[in-house]
Amino acid sequence: MIPSVNAPGSRTIGLLAYLYGPGTHEEHTDPHLVASFDGMSPDPGRDPKATLKDLQQLLDQPVEALLEHARPAKHVWHTSVRATADDRILSDEEWGEIARRIVAATGIDPGGGEPACRWAAVRHADDHIHIIATLVCEDGSRPDDFRSGKRAQAECRLIEKELGLHQVAPGDGTAAQRPTSAERHKAERQGRERTAREELRETVRRAVAGTQNEGEFFDRLAAAGLLVRTRVAPSGDLLGYKVALLDDRNKDGAPVFYAGARLAPDLSLPRIRERWTAAASPGQDREGVTSDAPLRSVPGPASARRAATTAAWQAVLVFDDGDDGVISAHIAAAGEVLDALAKTSAAHTRKQLGEAASAFERASRSHVRAARGHDRALRRAARDLVHGGPALGRGEDGASTAMLIDMAFFLVTAAAAWHGRKEHAQQADAALQAAEHLRAAYQAAAGHPMAVLHQQGRLLPPALQRRHAAVLREALPELAEQVLAEPGWPALAATLADAQAAGHNPAALLAEATRRRELASATSISDVLVWRLRRTADLPAYGVSAAEARRATPATGQPTPARQMQTPSMPRTPHR
Repeated sequence: MIPSVNAPGSRTIGLLAYLYGPGTHEEHTDPHLVASFDGMSPDPGRDPKATLKDLQQLLDQPVEALLEHARPAKHVWHTSVRATADDRILSDEEWGEIARRIVAATGIDPGGGEPACRWAAVRHADDHIHIIATLVCEDGSRPDDFRSGKRAQAECRLIEKELGLHQVAPGDGTAAQRPTSAERHKAERQGRERTAREELRETVRRAVAGTQNEGEFFDRLAAAGLLVRTRVAPSGDLLGYKVALLDDRNKDGAPVFYAGARLAPDLSLPRIRERWTAAASPGQDREGVTSDAPLRSVPGPASARRAATTAAWQAVLVFDDGDDGVISAHIAAAGEVLDALAKTSAAHTRKQLGEAASAFERASRSHVRAARGHDRALRRAARDLVHGGPALGRGEDGASTAMLIDMAFFLVTAAAAWHGRKEHAQQADAALQAAEHLRAAYQAAAGHPMAVLHQQGRLLPPALQRRHAAVLREALPELAEQVLAEPGWPALAATLADAQAAGHNPAALLAEATRRRELASATSISDVLVWRLRRTADLPAYGVSAAEARRATPATGQPTPARQMQTPSMPRTPHR
């Protein structure tokens, strides 16, 4: 159950006209009162003799009783209370009791003989009600409605438990500001799927991913087609910025600008600068990379994805023994990697990767302050992904994308587990949602490269297949039979053969791939092991075609290393 307390308004009659009206898309059906301050208020929805003016005058009576100079300019309090999509349909009586509890909890009508405001609760849809009140008590005093939104949230958590409804994760004040009802209605009128605030938040978030300084950040905003205004102090120092969509205008035709802090707490200029300041400070990060060293050139999409996979693996290990500030920094930087990956993804993975990045945005902020500087490897990976450019959905680009998504899944689930231990309920839920989108993106990305590896493995001589099965049983006795029964086993066998041919010890690689990392959350353990082995052994992610595998397997049963084979029909991505 989600309450949404709006900013105070000035016209009671205007809000009543909306609540009792048809709605912007005729979605308001049978508007009527379910509760009111006295239980006897006129109901223009059900009583043909009652009018909106009657109800407005009754609600406004304490306001009108004040001298004009003493009347508050914004005297209309308004909140909606909405059930979630999987909740049962509540009766009018239940909604009426919910309304009474909300006005009591928020100080609008606290009960117990304390001064109270006049209010009414209107239902015009199955899944929600609106409560309207006037912010002057019967005795002319003002109500104690301080932090009424927080108080309404707390009461809704209790109502959910008592009525057996879906229990919404409690917030902690670090979430981005939700679009207002006016913004949502405007988006509907304009035929937008999202509000301007939501579009701007995503665009700014992707623009900041991996940036190093203000110039780069503002260049990316301009390149994304946003209008940008900056706020400059008399000294010439830059204090802040705000952005607008080109086609989002107010009634006067002027662009509607949003400051970074109004989009999300971590998108204000001071908070963004924390990332740059940490990146510029001398010292070494966990991986031993000096922070003031120049960034290496980016060879191309595939190589950028392999490097990001390695950075994600190192970040996953931090969750085992890192302190909370370091872990928080890695979670925030993981969000930048997901944004950069979504921005440069191929068409068949773009939607799911975008959804994963959007969901994880909520998981990237908590009250645990990020110890910036420890996240340099992930932020550098995000930068390399952006500068490496869009990846093709095939060949080494496509396979390395699958490899990175696979590792990002484990990074995101590690973040979900950490948030769960810290009782960050909304963040944990958001991370799990992101993991599901990554799972779907992986299925889209991995289909073709895994099919190629599967064919390669099926062409291995039976004696070689048995040899690698024995290696698997020796290295992973608890998991071996499960892996051998999976459809992905031939692809893993091909990878073990490639690794051995490249001079690696397959058993040692398997042990390293599973060391300190659980595999229970993996849909396919063999898939996970394929990508970890190919990354660790520096094998091409794409493998070889079936025809090449036939040509390259000598009578001895020892395959030629995959790195020595060429794929004429699908060339490796050239370095750029």
